[in-house]
Amino acid sequence: MIKCHLSELMGKKKLKIADLARETDLHRNTITLLYREEAARVDLETMDKLCKYFNCTVGDLFEFFPDDSK
Repeated sequence: MIKCHLSELMGKKKLKIADLARETDLHRNTITLLYREEAARVDLETMDKLCKYFNCTVGDLFEFFPDDSK
């Protein structure tokens, strides 16, 4: 399972989805799906823009948790 930490990063800066969309030129739907951890896939360009905006690494934005059910 992959966990997205976008909501935490946005919370630290007290950002709204609309603010982040405006600042990064990403579509509001893209940010909403990541924020709610409902995204099925993420473009490299999206990760690049978010990492640049938050001055973080991909590892700060996403975290992998092994699935123990298998």
